[in-house]
Amino acid sequence: MLLTAFAFLFSAGLIYLACEFFVNGVEWVGRRLNLGATTTGTVLAAFGTALPESAVTFMAVVFGRDAAQKDIGVGSALGGPLVLATIAYAVVGLALLLNRKRLGRKDSQISVDHQRLGRDQLWFLVIFVVKIALGLVAFAWKPWLGWLFLAAYALYVWREMRQDGDDDAYEELEPLKLRPRASEPALRWALLQTSLALAVIAIASHVFIGQLESIATSLHMSPHLVALVLSPVATELPETMNALIWVRQGRERLALANISGAMMIQATVPSALGIFFTPWKFDAPLLVSGLVTMAAVIVLWLIFRRGHVRGGRLIPVGLLYGVFAAIVIALYQA
Repeated sequence: MLLTAFAFLFSAGLIYLACEFFVNGVEWVGRRLNLGATTTGTVLAAFGTALPESAVTFMAVVFGRDAAQKDIGVGSALGGPLVLATIAYAVVGLALLLNRKRLGRKDSQISVDHQRLGRDQLWFLVIFVVKIALGLVAFAWKPWLGWLFLAAYALYVWREMRQDGDDDAYEELEPLKLRPRASEPALRWALLQTSLALAVIAIASHVFIGQLESIATSLHMSPHLVALVLSPVATELPETMNALIWVRQGRERLALANISGAMMIQATVPSALGIFFTPWKFDAPLLVSGLVTMAAVIVLWLIFRRGHVRGGRLIPVGLLYGVFAAIVIALYQA
């Protein structure tokens, strides 16, 4: 048990360290490709950190030996967006509050395009409502609808690229960690650092999830309960760490863009895989996950559409994950 606890804490620390290299590298990749800061967060950073979770879903739904393993993949496709819409946004709000003095700010006002984030929440909500509705019905040609989710993500990326503009210009970047003396490092060095960091994140996340499951097993927790409540928190740890790092640097625009982009990936790509390779039918816990996610997104949309958002307003959204966990535990104990 002591070794498990050490591996758990060591892997968490390694994820944070690797995320430091990742956010530094992906910023330089975006700059060398002439992408705006928001597009870098919503597309490049989000796609990179979402790869491990998407791989977990792919392996579970395609190569799962039985229905239980395939259900884990479906649960991952639903649990990821829930964690991002609740815990990740709450972490951003809390980090802004705790770092406002160090950043030289009078309050925790969020410097970001509120209208753009509000539109992202609506875009996500429409896709997610369709995703949940498909989990309640059964018909022969449902698997073909998976292509619609992939098309929706492609359309989202195209829209983000079109919205890229001068208002997304980068602030002064820290030197690339692999080339600290280069004022303008080459794209290949930025790509190398980002790729290596992403590989470490993937490996450390795998170890972290394994140790989390071992701890849960020693506490006699149900495997399904672990898959629904604890594993999504672990798989979304890189996005949460990225957001924390960017907020500490005073770049909440990148932090929120990364979360928003990751939510869009989680709502489309893993869902498409689940629809392709499973019946995509929801039981009560999965339905609760979907409903709480939609509730959180509606709250976020209401917050962002008003503008002048402060960090303190994002923190209560994280409580919705506690509501979800309490309901799911009650369902398993019933």
